[in-house]
Amino acid sequence: MRTIAEINDKITKKSAVVCTVEELKARVAEAGISQTAKEVDVITTGTFEPMESSGAIINLGHTDPPIKIRSCWLDGVLAYSGFGAVDLYLGATQSVDYPSTLEAGDDPESKERGGGHVIEDLIAGKPIQLRAVGQVTDCYPRPSFETTITRDTINQFYLYNPRNLYQNFIVGVNGGDRPLYTYLGPLQPRLANAVYSNPGAISPLLNDPDLQLIGIGTRIFLGGGIGYVAWEGTQHFPLQKRLSNQTPIGPAATLALVGDAKQMNRRWVRGCYFKNYGPSLMLGVGLPLPVLHEEVVEKCAVQDKDLVAPIVDFSIPRRVRPTFGLVSYAQLKSGRIPIEGKQVRAAPLASIYLSRQVALELKQWIQEGKFTLSERVAAIPMDRSFLPQDRWGATIALE
Repeated sequence: MRTIAEINDKITKKSAVVCTVEELKARVAEAGISQTAKEVDVITTGTFEPMESSGAIINLGHTDPPIKIRSCWLDGVLAYSGFGAVDLYLGATQSVDYPSTLEAGDDPESKERGGGHVIEDLIAGKPIQLRAVGQVTDCYPRPSFETTITRDTINQFYLYNPRNLYQNFIVGVNGGDRPLYTYLGPLQPRLANAVYSNPGAISPLLNDPDLQLIGIGTRIFLGGGIGYVAWEGTQHFPLQKRLSNQTPIGPAATLALVGDAKQMNRRWVRGCYFKNYGPSLMLGVGLPLPVLHEEVVEKCAVQDKDLVAPIVDFSIPRRVRPTFGLVSYAQLKSGRIPIEGKQVRAAPLASIYLSRQVALELKQWIQEGKFTLSERVAAIPMDRSFLPQDRWGATIALE
C-alpha cells in the first residue's frame, strides 16, 4: 500500500495521518482493519518503565597534563574506564561506592543513589563531581584528577543501552513466608501482591510481534530525544513460545538502543531505586510503526485480553522458577488476578499514563514534521536461542 519514502513525503508536507496505538485500536473497532489501513500512515507506540540494562558513554576531553583514567567516580558512582584514556561507561545500576561518600552514614539517600540518577542529573544540566585515578605512563603522566562536569562541558554524552524494550515479561509473586525485594520491587509473602512491568497492548514490540517493521537503524523516540535501534538486545530470545496471534507468552525479543543524551529530557529519563535491590533507570521509549500494508494494522489491533504473561514465584531461588500459569493483561490491568482460588492485587511497574504520553509526544513530533521514519538497514535476527550458564553444580563437584 505504501513505502516509507511515501510516508516521509507526507510527514514533510504535514499531511500524514498519525494515530497512537490506542487510537488505532479504537479506530479498528469502529471502521475495521481494511478501512483503517487505507486512512492511517503511522502508528506510534510507547512505554515508560525500568530498563536497568542501560548506561551512558561519556568522553571527558583530555586534561593538561593528560591522564589515562583507570578508576573514576561520578558523584561517588563508579564509572567503567577500561578503554580510551578519558572515555567512560556509566551503568544505570551501578551504586555509590566511593569511600568518602559511603562514610556519610547520616545520609541514607546517598546510598540509594546510582548511575541512573547521575545520568538523569547530567541530562538536566546539573553539575556532577568527578574524581579520577590514572595509570601514569610516558604519554599520560597525570596520576589523579578532580573536577566538576556538566552536560555542556563534556564531549560525547550518549546513552548506549544493551537491553531495552522487552517484548513481554513476567508477573512476579511471592509464595514464601517473608517479604522479597526484587527488580520488580517488593513482593509480599503468601501471594499478597503481584507486580508486572510491561504496559501490555500499548507496548512497542507487542504490536510488531515478528519485528517486521523494526530493525537495525530504525529511528525512535528515546528519552525525549531521537535515538536508533543499534542491534539485537542482550538476552534476545525471539524463539519464546507464542500464541496464535504471534505474541510471546513470556520474555522474548529485546533491542539495543543508542541516542544522544544531550538532546534528551529528564522527564523521560529518571533514576530510581528499588529497596534492598539497588538503583535503576526509568526510561521513555517510543517506536513509530509505518502502515505499509493491512497486516500492520491487523497486528496493532491486538488487545490486552489477547496478550498473556507468566506468573512467576520468586520465593524459589532458582533460575527456572515455578509458575502459576498464564494471565492476560486485561486481568492484570483490572487490578486483581486469580491465583489458586485467591484474588491477588496486581499493579504495574511501568507507568501506563506516561507510556501513553510517550506515544502521544511521538505522534505530535511526526505531525509537526519534526520526526521522519527511517528504513531499517538490517533485520533483527528471529532465530536466537537463550543460552543459560548452568555450570554451578559442575564447579562445586570439581572443588
